[in-house]
Amino acid sequence: MTEETPPLVLRDDAGGVTTLTLNRPEKRNALNVDLFVALDAHLSAIEQETDTVGVVVLRANGPVFSAGADLGKQQRAPVKNFQGLTIERLANLPQPVIAAVHGPCFTGGLELVLAADIIVAAESARFADTHAKWGLVPGWGMSQRLPRRVGVFRAREMMFTTRAIDGRTAEQIGLANLCVADDAFEAELASLVADIVGLSWHSHRGNKRLSIETAGMELAQGLAHESYRGPGIAPDFAERVGSTFGKR
Repeated sequence: MTEETPPLVLRDDAGGVTTLTLNRPEKRNALNVDLFVALDAHLSAIEQETDTVGVVVLRANGPVFSAGADLGKQQRAPVKNFQGLTIERLANLPQPVIAAVHGPCFTGGLELVLAADIIVAAESARFADTHAKWGLVPGWGMSQRLPRRVGVFRAREMMFTTRAIDGRTAEQIGLANLCVADDAFEAELASLVADIVGLSWHSHRGNKRLSIETAGMELAQGLAHESYRGPGIAPDFAERVGSTFGKR
C-alpha cells in the first residue's frame, strides 16, 4: 500500500471563515503548477460560496511562507499565464482576503500575497522580490501590485536590490497592513478575522466590488459608479439597526 500524497493546498471552514494553507513545507512551499491547480480549484469554489464564506485567510505550513516559484522541476501549465490568472482570481474573490505571513515570502510568494486585501505579517516575516537574481521579470503581477502597495520608487528599490525586508519594515512602508510579534500572531489574526466576519458580508462584497471596478477611474466617474452601481442596503439592514437602537 502506498501512502496518499497530502493535498498541496489545505482548506478548512469554520464560522464563515475559509482558511487556505499552502502545504508543501518540505519544498519551502515553492509554487509549482500542481499547487496552483489545487489553489485555483479552491478559489473557483469559494467565489460561488458567498452565502457561507465571509472571509478567506491565506497562510502556509512550515517555517517558510513561500520561497517563490519552483525553479527546479518545470511543469506545463494548463493554459498560458495560468499562475497569473489564478492570482487574479484570488484578487477578485468577492470576499475579503487576508494573507497571514510568517517567515520568508519571496518573489512568486510575494506576488501571491499582494493579491490579498489585507496582509498581516509576523515579525519573522521576510519579503523580497528576487526576479533580478535569476534573470527573470515578473509575470504574476509584481510590477503592478507592488508599486500600488508601497509606491513606485520603493517598489523599484525592492526589485533592483532583491534585498529582503522584515515584517516591521513591511508595515512601515505599507506592504503589510499590520506586523505582530510571533508569539501574539495567532491571537491577533483571530481577532482581526473575527472583527471582519462579524460585520455585514453584503457590505464587504459591495465595498470590494466597487473599489475594484473604480480602480483607475477619475473621481467624478468613480462617484457616479458608486451611486448607480452600488448594491444597495443589505437584506438584514432593518434587523441590524433594530438590534442596535431598539424599537422607537
